[in-house]
Amino acid sequence: MAQSDFLYPENPWRSQEVNCLHQDPHQQLLDCLSDSFHATNKLIGVLNMHLGYKLASVEMKRDGTIKESSDIIIQAMMKIQKELQKVDDALKDKLEPTLYRKLRDIKGRETEKIAIIQKVISVILGEATSAASAVAVKLVGSTVTTGIINKLITVLAQIGASLLGSIGVAVLRLGIDMIFCAILGAVEKTQLQAAIKSYEIHLVEFKSASEKYHHAITEVTNTVKQQMK
Repeated sequence: MAQSDFLYPENPWRSQEVNCLHQDPHQQLLDCLSDSFHATNKLIGVLNMHLGYKLASVEMKRDGTIKESSDIIIQAMMKIQKELQKVDDALKDKLEPTLYRKLRDIKGRETEKIAIIQKVISVILGEATSAASAVAVKLVGSTVTTGIINKLITVLAQIGASLLGSIGVAVLRLGIDMIFCAILGAVEKTQLQAAIKSYEIHLVEFKSASEKYHHAITEVTNTVKQQMK
């Protein structure tokens, strides 16, 4: 008998509901969390090295809840957004309006955008390398900050506010049975189906947002490497 069946014998239909989930959803959730931390630290490393920031790296709280780890990523990304907004404001102030509009045009060529930022980057950051300009282009002159990061922040906040948020990260490593033990302890049996559906929806959204975020940060680091050759 599964442990959750022993603890919650009034839910004999629990197994059927659990089997409706995607394969290994607990591992997918863990992977998405780990990938988000990894991508955030990669971004922090790039910003510290090329834009002169002093942002601290982040680490998953393995003895805490999913909400606590989600909040750590959210806070880190909001700090990044705040710093990048300062760069954006400075660019808007220093550049001619027509050049700034070209910079913000998502269809514009990156080489032209880098050349535009190169004109004023040393005044803004005290740094005039092409790598610094490339980072600014990728993060300020694109939808990474306003779109992809915002989406991931929203999804993480939703997960933190859901029943998933109260589950311990360590519980995820114990498998699907223990996850639903935790959920069952938090809801009435009549709410279980809704809780499972919420789990599925949040997992799909998180996986999509995490993949886009990871891809965007990989593009940033690859662009920087190209500029440094």
